[in-house]
Formats: sequence, structure tokens, C-alpha cells
Amino acid sequence: MPTYAYRCRECTDTFELQRPMSQSGAPARCPDGHADTVKLLTTIALTGSAGTAAAPRSQPAPAGGCCGGGCCS
Repeated sequence: MPTYAYRCRECTDTFELQRPMSQSGAPARCPDGHADTVKLLTTIALTGSAGTAAAPRSQPAPAGGCCGGGCCS
């Protein structure tokens, strides 16, 4: 179940609620009972999982073609 963050406009506390996505827009009361709350926009950190992350390069990419590599006389 997703977790949503809220801030109370009366006491300025921030709190989280777990609720179904179908209730994501429903009003939320703060733990102190105040009704004037606002839902916060939160971000999540995504990490790569097996098979989705790009393999690291073992050598640096070649630079600039022939003239960038110093083979021109």
C-alpha cells in the first residue's frame, strides 16, 4: 500500500499515512486531530535491479577520432 506525506497547516507537523491509491485524494486529519492538511509531493529514489543497470565501462571511450587521438602527422 502506498504511503502519502501530509503537512498540517495548523500545527505545521508533517506526517505520513498508508492508504490505497483509490483514497489518495481523500482528506486526511493530522495526528493531533486538525483537519486543515495538505498532501505533499514526495519523490522516491529508484535503484537499479539485476539486468536493468548498464554495465560499467572497463576502458574510457576513444577521444575525438584520428586527429583527437594524435595519429595525424
